[in-house]
Amino acid sequence: MRIDLHAHSDVSDGTRPPAQVVARAHAAGLDVVALTDHDTVAGVAAAVAALPAGTTLVAGAELSCQVDGRSVHLLGYLFDPEHPELAAEMARLRDDRVIRARRMVDRLRELGADVTWDAVRALARGDAVGRPHIARALVESGAVATVDEAFGPAWIAEGGRAHVGRYALDPVRAVRLVRAAGGATVLAHPRAARGGYHADDALIADLAAAGLTGLEADHPDQPARDRAALRALAGDLDLVVTGSSDDHGALTGDRLGAETTAPGAYEALLAATSGAVPPVRR
Repeated sequence: MRIDLHAHSDVSDGTRPPAQVVARAHAAGLDVVALTDHDTVAGVAAAVAALPAGTTLVAGAELSCQVDGRSVHLLGYLFDPEHPELAAEMARLRDDRVIRARRMVDRLRELGADVTWDAVRALARGDAVGRPHIARALVESGAVATVDEAFGPAWIAEGGRAHVGRYALDPVRAVRLVRAAGGATVLAHPRAARGGYHADDALIADLAAAGLTGLEADHPDQPARDRAALRALAGDLDLVVTGSSDDHGALTGDRLGAETTAPGAYEALLAATSGAVPPVRR
C-alpha cells in the first residue's frame, strides 16, 4: 500500500485542480492520498467526485500556525469541517490571507514591481491566497526570473522587503481544536530546509502533550540527518511517523508519491480520529 498524506490543489497554492490531484495520485500508484489545502477543505468535494477506482481520499487541511514569529504548519485530518470553533478560525485564517496578500502587492508596487492584485487573484482559484500566488505573479510580471527568486530576501521571504505578517493560530490551540472536531494532527515539515520552518524539540513535546498524533519526518525538503532525529523524537514521545510529498503540482515538479507513509502509521493515524468523518474509498 502506497500512502501520501500531504498534497495541495489549486484551491490553495497548488497548480492542479482537485480532480487532477486525485487522478495523478492514482497514476503515480498511490492507494491513499490526502488533500490538505491551506486553511480550507473547499476542494474536497471535487476530489471525491473525481476519485478513481481503487483510490482512497483522506480529507484534511494544512493549518497556518505561528510561534515566536516563526511559521509552523499543522496537518489536520478527518475533522468535522462544521465544528463551530475550528470553522470560525479557518475562515479567519482565509480572510487574513486576502488582507495580507493585498498589502504585499502594495509593497511590491512601491518597490517597482509591476504586479497587480487582479493578477494575483487570477492565480488563486479559492480564498486561500498565499505567497506562491504572489511569487508566480512576480514571475509573470518580469520582476524576477523564478519563483525561488521571488521567495528571496529582496522580495517576499519572511523578513523580506515586501513581506507582511498575518494572523496565525497558536499550534497547541490548533491541535486541540482539530481533536475537538474529531480529527488527528501531524506536524508538517518540522525541519524543512526551505521555507524557514523549524519546530524545536521543546515545541514538539508541548504539541505531543496537547494531543499531536504524529510528525512528518519523510519530506522532500528535510535532510536525512533531520529525518533520523525526528524519528527518534517521535519514538520518545509516542508519535506516529509519516512521509508525504507536499506536492504543489508544477511548482514542486508534480512529485506525488515522492515520499510515503507506512501502512501501520496510517492505521494509527485513523485510530486517533473519532471516525465521524471517514476516508472516502473508491
